[in-house]
Amino acid sequence: MKRALVIGASGGIGAALSAELEGRGWTVEGLSRSRDGLDVTDEASVERGLGAVQGAFDLIFVATGALEIDGAEPEKTIRAVTPKALTDQFTLNAVGPFLVLKHGLHLLPKDRPATFAALSARVGSIGDNGIGGWASYRTAKAALNQLLHTAAIELKRTHKQAVVLALHPGTVATDFTAKYAGRHKTVAPAEAAKNLIGVVERAGLEHSGRFFDYAFEEIDW
Repeated sequence: MKRALVIGASGGIGAALSAELEGRGWTVEGLSRSRDGLDVTDEASVERGLGAVQGAFDLIFVATGALEIDGAEPEKTIRAVTPKALTDQFTLNAVGPFLVLKHGLHLLPKDRPATFAALSARVGSIGDNGIGGWASYRTAKAALNQLLHTAAIELKRTHKQAVVLALHPGTVATDFTAKYAGRHKTVAPAEAAKNLIGVVERAGLEHSGRFFDYAFEEIDW
């Protein structure tokens, strides 16, 4: 039976991912800040939390993240950008998932296929950015994409059958996006989870280190 570890398992997408995987017959373990005290912005917390997990996992999926941190909303203009907002976004949305990978490497098997996936966002694409705004969040997700791409290159040497994916889930109807969905079409968390796990199950070694949306369409860096 396949095993999955979902980080951010108490959130809207994380909980839906856990349910979708269980429905497909996977054994799922989950960690979250609210339930387990796992703070992905604190390396000691990540090391401690992942150090307590036993065994190997066929999938580690990081479903953490935030659009607003400490009341700082996505910026509409350059004037709204602050060093704190930039740093907070980078720490949570880029550093956090990478710390999970750093301290979760021992949970990825070296003798069989495995996947490490993290939620990115289309707005993190530099090539797809035609309207500007949201500087801090965009920058953090672009940084996450680079970190995952870089990690995939290294894992080709250490975990030869591992796949690393940056995934855009679409606009999911959760508390995370409630204020910002606007005219964007939204999908329920359960549908987003089904789509994302579908991508994970289809992705092969040739897709490692790349950036895909929920329909398995590649997104420009």
